[in-house]
Amino acid sequence: MRSLLRMYRFVRPYRWAALGALALLLGMVGADLLIPRLTQRIIDQGIARGDLRTVGLTALGMIGLAALSTVFAIANTILSVRVGQSFAHDVRNALMRKVQTFSFADLDRFRTGQLLVRSTSDVALVEMIVAMSLRILTRAPVWMVGSMVLLVLTSPRLAWILLAFFPVLALLIGVFLSRGRERFGEVQRQLDRLNTVLQENLAGVRVVKAFVREGREAERFEAENVGLMRRQIGVMTFFAVLAPTMTLLVNLGVVGVIWLGGRAAIGGELTVGQVVASVNYLTYALFPMMLIAGMMGPLSAAEASASRILEVLDTEPAVKEKPGARTWKPSSPQGARVAFEEVFFSYNGEPVLRGVSFVAEPGETVAVLGATGSGKSTLLHLIPRFYDVTAGRVTVDGVDVRDYTLSSLRQGIGVALQEAVLFTGTVRDNIRYGRPEATDEEVVAAAQAAQAHGFILELPQGYDTVVGERGVNLSGGQRQRIAIARALLVRPRLLLLDDSTSALDIETEVKLQDALDELLASAMPATRLVVAQRISTVLLADKIVVLDGGRVAAIGTHDELLRESPLYREIYASQLGGIHGAG
Repeated sequence: MRSLLRMYRFVRPYRWAALGALALLLGMVGADLLIPRLTQRIIDQGIARGDLRTVGLTALGMIGLAALSTVFAIANTILSVRVGQSFAHDVRNALMRKVQTFSFADLDRFRTGQLLVRSTSDVALVEMIVAMSLRILTRAPVWMVGSMVLLVLTSPRLAWILLAFFPVLALLIGVFLSRGRERFGEVQRQLDRLNTVLQENLAGVRVVKAFVREGREAERFEAENVGLMRRQIGVMTFFAVLAPTMTLLVNLGVVGVIWLGGRAAIGGELTVGQVVASVNYLTYALFPMMLIAGMMGPLSAAEASASRILEVLDTEPAVKEKPGARTWKPSSPQGARVAFEEVFFSYNGEPVLRGVSFVAEPGETVAVLGATGSGKSTLLHLIPRFYDVTAGRVTVDGVDVRDYTLSSLRQGIGVALQEAVLFTGTVRDNIRYGRPEATDEEVVAAAQAAQAHGFILELPQGYDTVVGERGVNLSGGQRQRIAIARALLVRPRLLLLDDSTSALDIETEVKLQDALDELLASAMPATRLVVAQRISTVLLADKIVVLDGGRVAAIGTHDELLRESPLYREIYASQLGGIHGAG
């Protein structure tokens, strides 16, 4: 239960409500425990003596206690639910905030489906236990201890029966609890896999239909779904033995009290009222054990879920800000100076970049070209510290990027990633995402520079058109242009374009490049690093860096590379059908 106990730190802000719930619970248990005593009074002082007045008054007292217990129970439930829901709210927020601190390396480790399950299903399981701990899980031991004390006071002889059964019940519960955690962990891990398949299928449903793979995807989902069903059946079957076994033991205890108590009553050693009260107290003492047994499944599930939540919360981000990190303030009005100095980078032990060195001077456009898997996108991701270098360093304006605060570094960089991700909301909101305070005029100017203004005006509500989930109602080229407009609107001193025009036709790309050249040279000076698959995208760059297997194969202008780089000539010839313009 160590993981669950650690999760209780999220209850601290609501400790007064939790303490109030526990106080109400104590009052409720106290009222319940007095009822067997009053039952004994009715039998021994009322019925046995024919005293109807004692029967009536005691019965009214019992009704009053029952009503008071009901009021306490309702108030306890209300407070418990509030604490539980507040707890869940804070845990979900903590998970969200933690994920926002993750680097790309951390996000590669935790799949989206896993994070979704941990933020929803796992949190719900733990929240249920938190709420129940202020009700059943606390009530049961208090009820049990109080019943044991009163049973001893009522009949010490009959109390020995409880002492004989208690260790057996405790051992049984402990065994099921220890073995149940791993089983429920397997269930949640299988749920992760199911959610991953479901998410991939829903996100790629158009590809699935295009390649007529509905049957295959249904089979993938069915395999994971069957796995989840079998694991859940296995867990439920495992715990199905517990409750009937506990019931049997409790009934044996009751039979034992009635048999021994009956003999003692016949022999005049106990009154009938004492026997009845003892049976009630024994039931009260053992019934909480049954309640706890019934909670073994949820407790085991919550413990497994708590450990999965803590795995996320305890993760130290691979990219962290140094203590006393400095704020980046661009030193040149023309843009940032970016230098790669013998940069090495490995991903899961596999080398991606090997000794990369080059410089992008302020205001320059530097293109990065190479085959798929040569490390182009990774190279760009090292600048805003989406990943950190394995060796060497990346500097911006002469300072290692690891010495800057993450916020100041990233706020000065405009990024259009390879996959143009849009959010549910209007086109205007998506463009304004990096600068919510930007004016409508600035939004339009950024869209015009990104060659997006024209098609946006043709949308049903123009800039107020609602973008569907992940921009599903827009074409790939339209999403890319909106993403570029979003990057431009932050007025970056360093613009990173990661193959962000791959979905554009040549004519639109040329217009976009011309507009960017004009914008970055006058109204918004900035250094530009461009990753491209098409060589036509990089022809006019000030500098072209050719990567091959994670190493710099060549650096130069288009004409220089045509003369000096066989690899560049090969790429050029393969895409444009020949070599022209070398000189």
